[in-house]
Amino acid sequence: MANRPPVSLPKLSRRSRILLIIAAIIVLVLLLGARLLDTYVDWLWFGEVGARQVFSTMLFTRVALFFAIALLIGGSLALSLWIAYRTRPVFVPVSGADDPLSRYRSAVVGRIRLFGIGIPVVAGLIAGAAGEGDWQRIQLFLNGTSFGTTDPEFGNDIGFYTFTLPFYEWLLGWLFVAVTIAFIAGLIAHYLFGGIRLAGRGGQLAGPARVQLAVTAGIFVLLKALEYFFDRYDLLLSGRNPLFSGATYTDLNAVLPAKLILLCISAICALAFFAGAFLRNIQLPAIALVLLILSGIIVGAAWPTVLEQFSVKPNANQKEALSISRNMAATKTAFGLDNVQYQDYQGTGQATADKISADTATVPNIRLLDPNVLAPTFTQRIGGENFYAFPTKLDIDRYTVDGKTQDYIVSAREINTANLTGNQTNWINRHMVYTHGNGFVAAQANTIDRAVSDANSDGGYPVAAISDTQNPTGAGLDPSNRSAPGIPVDQPRIYYGELTNDYAIVGGQPGKAPGEHDSPGRNDYRYDGAGGVPIDNWFNRLAFAAKYGERNILFSDAISDGSKIMYNRDPRDRVQKVAPWLTVDGDPYPAVVGGKITWVVDGYTTLNNFPYSQQTQLGEATADTLSGTAKQANNSINYIRNSVKATVDAFDGTVTLYSVNDNDPVLKAWEQVFPGIVKPSSAISPELKAHFRYPEDLFKVQRELLAKYHVSDPQEFYTTNTFWNVPQDPTQEGGTNLDASGLQPQPGYYVLAEAPGQNRPTFQLTSPLTVLQRQYLAAWMSVSSDPADYGTIRVLRLPTSATGGVQVDGPVQVQNKFQSDSRFVQQRTLFSNQSVAPIFGNLITLPMEGGFLYVEPVYIQQKNQNSYPQLASVLVAYGSKIGFAPTLGEALKQVFGDGANQSTTPPTEPSTPPTSSTPPPSSTNPAPPASGTNPDLDKAVADIQAALDQLRQAQQSGDFAAQGQALSALQKATQEYQAAKAGASQTTPPPAPGG
Repeated sequence: MANRPPVSLPKLSRRSRILLIIAAIIVLVLLLGARLLDTYVDWLWFGEVGARQVFSTMLFTRVALFFAIALLIGGSLALSLWIAYRTRPVFVPVSGADDPLSRYRSAVVGRIRLFGIGIPVVAGLIAGAAGEGDWQRIQLFLNGTSFGTTDPEFGNDIGFYTFTLPFYEWLLGWLFVAVTIAFIAGLIAHYLFGGIRLAGRGGQLAGPARVQLAVTAGIFVLLKALEYFFDRYDLLLSGRNPLFSGATYTDLNAVLPAKLILLCISAICALAFFAGAFLRNIQLPAIALVLLILSGIIVGAAWPTVLEQFSVKPNANQKEALSISRNMAATKTAFGLDNVQYQDYQGTGQATADKISADTATVPNIRLLDPNVLAPTFTQRIGGENFYAFPTKLDIDRYTVDGKTQDYIVSAREINTANLTGNQTNWINRHMVYTHGNGFVAAQANTIDRAVSDANSDGGYPVAAISDTQNPTGAGLDPSNRSAPGIPVDQPRIYYGELTNDYAIVGGQPGKAPGEHDSPGRNDYRYDGAGGVPIDNWFNRLAFAAKYGERNILFSDAISDGSKIMYNRDPRDRVQKVAPWLTVDGDPYPAVVGGKITWVVDGYTTLNNFPYSQQTQLGEATADTLSGTAKQANNSINYIRNSVKATVDAFDGTVTLYSVNDNDPVLKAWEQVFPGIVKPSSAISPELKAHFRYPEDLFKVQRELLAKYHVSDPQEFYTTNTFWNVPQDPTQEGGTNLDASGLQPQPGYYVLAEAPGQNRPTFQLTSPLTVLQRQYLAAWMSVSSDPADYGTIRVLRLPTSATGGVQVDGPVQVQNKFQSDSRFVQQRTLFSNQSVAPIFGNLITLPMEGGFLYVEPVYIQQKNQNSYPQLASVLVAYGSKIGFAPTLGEALKQVFGDGANQSTTPPTEPSTPPTSSTPPPSSTNPAPPASGTNPDLDKAVADIQAALDQLRQAQQSGDFAAQGQALSALQKATQEYQAAKAGASQTTPPPAPGG
């Protein structure tokens, strides 16, 4: 039966067409309006930071990529549909009056342009939107450079794998998509137009349909042959063996030959498809398809599996030796572990009081302040008004004040609009009055002030100095420390910081714009810096009103000539937007450089396709117990370099990128993409360089790998028995990335110390390492932040039981000793009760005279609102000896004997916590017995008993001030008791037990 003529569809009226057009415009605005608005706002922001070339390069690349992919997918689909339509049969039999295909065929033919053009356009737009995000891959391909190093298997430069191969595979992937869509579209079109009929015995396939589908399938198989060719290079990134990354013995001896065989088979099969298209013989393509599938199963899967099971696994230590050697070499190169300085260290030295007293490098700089604990202390003691705050984690840096270099706990006193209350939260106050922070705070990390400042003082607190608009020289805050030198800051106002996550509108004309709160009693300041985007024209006001959904931006009279809006104010976010190709470190820190507060942000270049290098999950490797730092996405990487140091001016938001590794090929490629955006290392001022820290995230990645890759012998690497572990943090519990004991990895700690082999103290990032799945110490790792040898990794290797050495206690074991020490148990009953909670500070490990000195501050905090941690005691361990006292000097004296604390900087003695080397009786233990013959001794015993009674009553009532007074009385009575007892026996009191 002949095909019936197409049934014309009803035509739309003029009104209906207008309504459809309006609806389409509305939908388009809804879909694209927000994106166009964000694009315009970003364009303004990039202009503010002087990086508009970054914006334009990204935009141009993405737009070009969008249209290229849209043309590829839409064009291949349109071509397939056009061929199917042009070669359709003239007469198409129908199965009956109710043949459903007839109705669909008529609908398509009646709107042939709508379907023939509309479907490819929609498909192209969807594909373009999906693919335009791969702009970085394209730019690296166009600007890739040479590494100067070749892979050990094929002899290709590493740049081929990192810059070229990813582009080829990306392009091949889109070609697969295009061919697949074209095949499916041709199949459906030929079926719709009658070129393929399922009726009858075996169905029927028209000649044009056979040709088009066979040729399309042949192209697909030909692309498969090309994929097999590139798959050979991907074997160098194989993850077949869980122990190491890279091509295994099976990959090299079974999979690699299989890829070549399958390549040849695919090429032959492609020819069979092409031949079958024109020889009117579908048997050839069918045979080729079966051959392709069977060869893939037998050659590509079965043979490697057999070789792996019956040859490799029984002899894996020998078979995989070559691959492990390649993996070890590549991993050390890719992660910067190829120049580690190893040194054997016994770890069982015997330091004496004289040596500790004579030490002028490490002991005087022992850090008592934990930056992860003291943020509430800074907030309450230094924060000032309620809207000022400090990040959850403070930072550590070093400064030279009065010719003396020390490490300091530093932070910027930022504005935190989340703390606004009452009328402070209205729109004008939130965005136009409370706009900026004020001040740079620094506290000597090795000094605790225990002077009495109020009746409630019950512990030590940081000796802090703040440089703000009222005190630009940074004099000490406490009256007893006003003469302490500070760190002067010329511009202490902070408009850009870690807590500034809201927009601010600054500037404007006096009389219209409200003044900004600048300091107590001054609310008339108006921003006069270069930061911010002009918002004094109606177009920008409309754009930002739409951006933030805030009509006040459009109608407020407070916005006038000269007004500017600040947004994207977090330093980390600003660097990430200016350099989207960088992985940004999670912990920016403030530094005073040239009299200005400057945020320093570390940037990494990363790859995941460095041949043979170990794949590492960035998020897992950088997870630890530190809070208040941005967590890295758990991306897989196998190459990392800290090639960029970025700075963000806290006053005007200026972003500057500096190269600190001019030889990094990845950085060189990006410098060609964005010329001039990264300044050379020669542009770094010595003052700025003096504040560079070795970044924590990079350190943690390297530490994780060094635990395995300190091994140099492949056989030893395979057995894993000499691997190390990153120690768990025994002072913290909970969180993610836990081990079996519920502990997270211990973070690295910045210290100012003199490591073995050095002749002066340097600022360095350190961490111990433990024996595999044991708590004993295996090594101690440090990386220098000193400009003279920045980035030098030093590792002290300790003997183990396997080598006949004496095992040294690790952090968890030392913490257990601390908490089981009798003096600590007695003291803990005083400050661990219903109204006070103990907080364990960072447990720092320091090499000292052939052994290791462990130091841990212990803080106490009231269990009430607005309380803050204060230092109560210091725990010290060296070998088997334990020291526990309110001051570091006393704790060292308990461990090493008299004179051990002479080189330390002794803080002022506390007036309320117990300070005697022999801890006083706890509130649950009886006082010492009376002598009956010595009045002074009897009086001291009575005073101790009275103080204990007073302390019990205060604890029961929850009166913290009374507890402090009771503790003070208890301390005084204990000292009197010791003096009376010494006088009675006419001998010096024996030293407190030191373990």
